[in-house]
Amino acid sequence: MINDIKNDAQERMVKSIGAMVDAFKKIRTGRAHPSILDGVMVDYYGSPTQLSQLANINVEDGRCLAIVPWEKPLIPAIEKAIMKSDLGLNPSTTGDKIRVPMPALTEETRKQFIKKARAEAEKGRVSIRNIRRDANGMIKDLLKEKEISEDEERGGQDQVQKLTNQSIAEIDGILAGKEKDLMQV
Repeated sequence: MINDIKNDAQERMVKSIGAMVDAFKKIRTGRAHPSILDGVMVDYYGSPTQLSQLANINVEDGRCLAIVPWEKPLIPAIEKAIMKSDLGLNPSTTGDKIRVPMPALTEETRKQFIKKARAEAEKGRVSIRNIRRDANGMIKDLLKEKEISEDEERGGQDQVQKLTNQSIAEIDGILAGKEKDLMQV
């Protein structure tokens, strides 16, 4: 029973870390990467659709993305969606291709992106702590129902705490890597 609770908590913690990593992908560094445009939604015949489902997104060089839509009439809608996104990008169209140059990051924008990354990491930590609270609550319920002994309860809570510490350490490591990435000129 305690192993089931521990495994469930571990699975949920891995998902929380995955969600944080996805959020980090949207925080752009100085380099061009197709995942920067993951959150961009384009109006496709009245329904919002992810840009990656409507076009090919490639890295043209280190500082420029090339977007080739599968339907030519979508070019203005894609440009509009990229401009509306909160990424600070200005696309330019050349025939059937949209180029998105990545502006160089200033010191101020780097600090803003680091703040954003730290906020996402804190959300991840809070999520991990909530999972720990849920797992410990389930273990205490088992003790109340006399399905486990007090020693088993203590051991189960220790295991959940170890998982929590590992997950938070992993989040801190990922955050440190992102900060290093953002501060590279």
